[in-house]
Amino acid sequence: MGRGKVELKRIENPTSRQVTFSKRRSGLLKKALELSILCDAEVSLMIFSPTGKLFQFASHDMDRTITKYRREVGLSGPNGQQPTFGLEFWRREIEELNTTIDKMETRLRHFSGEDISTLGMKDLKQLERQLRTGVDRIRSKKRRILSEHINLLKGKQRALQEENARLQKRELNGLTLAQRSLVMQLVLFISRRWLCSTTIGLPVA
Repeated sequence: MGRGKVELKRIENPTSRQVTFSKRRSGLLKKALELSILCDAEVSLMIFSPTGKLFQFASHDMDRTITKYRREVGLSGPNGQQPTFGLEFWRREIEELNTTIDKMETRLRHFSGEDISTLGMKDLKQLERQLRTGVDRIRSKKRRILSEHINLLKGKQRALQEENARLQKRELNGLTLAQRSLVMQLVLFISRRWLCSTTIGLPVA
């Protein structure tokens, strides 16, 4: 039997509550770090314990992230005014963008097999996995396109065969009974001749 749904409620035992807080806090901080690394996201996290102790994580400058957050949600500054952004803020913004661009260009060079002399074994293995995943996706896409192309050709072939049969039927309907018999005998003769030649490997003359 599967486990039943656990009701989330405050842990009454202080010791158990502290142990759970420590475990969940560590897991949350780890997830924030992984998210910032894997997705190149700007992540900031603040946790206050029941006793008021602060735990925090910031992939970038915490103050900078908070300032960006206040700007995005339209929060006013400490004196009730909209926050202003000076030269220092924009300088850091430009530095962050340049760093991100440099990282992306470096990754592109690595994917092309360039500038890999400084990579260690761990980085090389990770790059190999990424390239293998990319190749698998390309092959899957090629197979899908090829399958669609084959199905399209088969559809055209069926349409041509149906049109050819329709034309033949119309032409036969315009012939006399003797002419139809002659055509059918000719088709049968050619078919047998072709079957015989392909069986013994002789060219059809």
